[in-house]
Amino acid sequence: MDEARFGRMNRPVRCWAPPGVRPVDGCQVIRQYTDAYTAVSPSDGQTCSLILPSMEKQCFQAFLDTLAGRFEGDLVCLITDGAGSHITHELDVPDNVELITLPPYSPELHPVEQIWALLRKHWFDNQIMRSMDAVETVLTKALTWLTDIPERLKILTRRAWATTPSP
Repeated sequence: MDEARFGRMNRPVRCWAPPGVRPVDGCQVIRQYTDAYTAVSPSDGQTCSLILPSMEKQCFQAFLDTLAGRFEGDLVCLITDGAGSHITHELDVPDNVELITLPPYSPELHPVEQIWALLRKHWFDNQIMRSMDAVETVLTKALTWLTDIPERLKILTRRAWATTPSP
């Protein structure tokens, strides 16, 4: 599980153009954002995602409650990155959810970071978003697209240390 900020600030990246044609890509620096929360099961590629206005503890609580309801009857081991909203003692962690916190400053260990890179590359790079509604529309389509690629999600998120049972 991880969250990522998406908004109206884009970064131009290389893109394809026919020989002799110089591509023109827009760039904007508008500081408006929304946050996407996603959890992925590395065993079967199932996802649970929400688009919420911030990364505050109330939003993370809403995500936990949604996740627990979606996988009711299953034990969900949720790997988090230790952000302040994930480790607060004010959270009411559902009974079927267990939070596992990664060491600080270790994004390379976090499986869902690969998902954010994929979404940014395929849905957001070189795109000008005219409004936050446009950002949320594209983000909704991108998160829905994730549900159609469970095999790729399994490959992107599977880590031996997270999926191998302890002795």
